Amino acid sequence: MTIRPHDVVMLSTADWDNPFWTNKQHVAVQLAASGYRVFYIESLGLRRPSASAQDTRRILKRLQKLVAGPRKVRENIWVWSPFVIPLQKYSLVRRLNRFLLSAMLKFSLRKTGIRQEILWTYNPLTIRLLNVQRFKKIIYHCVDDIKAQPGMPANIFEQAEKELVQRAHLVFATAPKLAETRGAWNPNTFYFPNVADFGHFSKARDAKTIVPDDLLKVPSPRIGFVGAISDYKVDFDLLRCIARERPDWSVVLIGKVGEGDPWTKTGLFQDIHNIHLIGPRPYDELPCYLKGLDVTILPSALNEYTESMFPMKFFEYLAAGKPVVSVDLPALRDFRNVARIAQSPQDFIRGVEEALKGNTAPLEARISAAKEHTYEKRMKKMLRLVDALYN
Repeated sequence: MTIRPHDVVMLSTADWDNPFWTNKQHVAVQLAASGYRVFYIESLGLRRPSASAQDTRRILKRLQKLVAGPRKVRENIWVWSPFVIPLQKYSLVRRLNRFLLSAMLKFSLRKTGIRQEILWTYNPLTIRLLNVQRFKKIIYHCVDDIKAQPGMPANIFEQAEKELVQRAHLVFATAPKLAETRGAWNPNTFYFPNVADFGHFSKARDAKTIVPDDLLKVPSPRIGFVGAISDYKVDFDLLRCIARERPDWSVVLIGKVGEGDPWTKTGLFQDIHNIHLIGPRPYDELPCYLKGLDVTILPSALNEYTESMFPMKFFEYLAAGKPVVSVDLPALRDFRNVARIAQSPQDFIRGVEEALKGNTAPLEARISAAKEHTYEKRMKKMLRLVDALYN
């Protein structure tokens, strides 16, 4: 028997209008499409702020949103932008934030009529920030090892996340290592890898889709990456190696430099003529840019963070029909049949060479893998587990 949809308060770690949508926005959309009413709480600023103009603008924008209150962005979805003091390593600040956030949340929910039924959280500090006892069910969707990101108070995060996992009724994890480590704390932990909006990214294979002029100006072959261009996520040395070893290739980077890491070095590739920083592009335009790439790459840095990461771009690349070359990320080892998993910089370059020659996984296999990993299919499986909580 299908249980009636419930109200969901979603404690996100991403702002709703971020041009690069993540699990949080997509899951909110899928829940809303399934009849759930979703109260989406934007990022609370987990890392310490920097003195950058970027962080200053973000704080000022958040204050403006706070005054405006919750806003309805889609059918069944309201977005709220609370303001908390972004110094989470101090216990006094965390207690003050918990008091303020709980009070503001109660008031804002009353304005929208949404009940505190299900708390669907991505924030490992949840129990330090909210009175979770007010919710009937708690779902923790673990999509990253956030404590490994720059500027995070790792010891505080680890203890708070363990308490949250132990308290949650369900834990969803997007990478094998996340599922393994969180599963040791809660047996109701389930592995659901990151997926893609297949319909959206398959537009890259549509004859009507037009490649943007700024990309057409870049000489081919174009070897492209789409995503956050940040020190802790991307192996800049690998990109430099590719560009210098193959000066006839264009390495195209589409994304924001320093996303999630304002300490990322600027002027990274000024001395390399064939690395092209395109900048961030709207989500709606990404299939157009993917269409203009010859090979897509995942040049991830190999570290504590990426060891527990399943790159969101993987199935988006496949849905676009593009050959994929990646570093040896643990989460992708089961997908060697549809992507080249490189063991070294030279192996990575050979993988791109082979892809350019057409020696890659068949297009049909790539499309089939992407079709099996969509938000719609994953949400149906997740909601079966949510429904089971009420049986």
